[in-house]
Amino acid sequence: MSGDTPRQDDNRALIVLLSVIFLNIAGFGLVIPLLPFFGKALDAPAWQIAILFSAYSFGQFLGEPFWGRMSDRVGRRPVLMITIAGGALSYVALAFAPTIWLAFTARFVGGFLSGNISTLQGALADITRPEERAGKMGLMGSAFSLGFMIGPAIGGLLAHPELGPLGFQIPLFAAAGFGLASAAAVAIFVRESRPEPKTGARVPQIEALREAFAHPVIARVMIISFITVSGFAGIEATYGLWTEQRFGWGPRQIGFAFMAIGVLGAYCQAILTGRLVRRHGEPRVLTAGLVAMWIGMGFQFFSPTWHVAMIGFAFVCFGQSICFPCLTALISQATPPDRQGEFLGLNMSNMALARIGGPIYAGQLFSLVNPGAAFVVTAILIMPATALALQIMRRTLRAA
Repeated sequence: MSGDTPRQDDNRALIVLLSVIFLNIAGFGLVIPLLPFFGKALDAPAWQIAILFSAYSFGQFLGEPFWGRMSDRVGRRPVLMITIAGGALSYVALAFAPTIWLAFTARFVGGFLSGNISTLQGALADITRPEERAGKMGLMGSAFSLGFMIGPAIGGLLAHPELGPLGFQIPLFAAAGFGLASAAAVAIFVRESRPEPKTGARVPQIEALREAFAHPVIARVMIISFITVSGFAGIEATYGLWTEQRFGWGPRQIGFAFMAIGVLGAYCQAILTGRLVRRHGEPRVLTAGLVAMWIGMGFQFFSPTWHVAMIGFAFVCFGQSICFPCLTALISQATPPDRQGEFLGLNMSNMALARIGGPIYAGQLFSLVNPGAAFVVTAILIMPATALALQIMRRTLRAA
């Protein structure tokens, strides 16, 4: 062990972090497709089911900047151990929630404790050279996709909606098991990677937010993240209800659909994103990803059959897969090494805020306008996001 080079240590750390991400997201992905049916088992209407998604996002909104700054201060490893284990226990609490209101509470606490994505991103950025970050963030995205591929399929197989709320306890226990396994992996295998913090007082959070929105790249990235994630979160919250009404789908069909799309996402993020970025650069790949997402929304809204809807879903998955690693890489490249967790945490909090509003308005659109109205709204939101991506591209070309 003592003879290992820094590069070998970094490669080992990369493998462990990707494994932790996979286990953690598999547990998260296992629950997401089941939530609409879990809510219905508690006799919740569509708007309350949407709030189940928003409660988690509200917790993440508060948790991401807190845990991001904490990871810069005390280290990535202890923050990951606390948040992953706490998130796992929140699934157990959700499994025993007798009412929708206690389910809201469990989801909020789970969201706060699971506000650790920026910490994982920071740990990955710590061991990666700036020019390699988009590719490595793509690998991280691939681990996410594999988790979403495996998790929903397991959740669909383990769920028994005919038993009411009890029929969802086994998949929730499985999600908790994935989380506890992730926490154990961090405790045993992950070494501290945080750069030595600079001396002096920390920048107040409101000042850090002003810095972010004064930066020509970070500000645009955060706006793109917000308006695209809010639209996508609305679709995510109502997708199970939409497919049930449109195609008669249940938890198993949803789980296998997510699994199939996860294969595509894993390939795009593990192999395709890095190659595209090396050839075309982050701004161009980001723009292409947004256009693909826009096309996918149209396919899904106008789909006459589930086959066409899955083509649209694939376009959205492809766009997301090449888009979001670029957003993260652009922020990390524009951020000092000792403030990676802080600025990545701000963006993750920004995205969590988007996930609060998205499900709420999507639930209202589903009930009052049209079950597929969220697809139209998301397509509209992506257009100004694409314009901002083009501005980043032009700015990058001028600076080159």
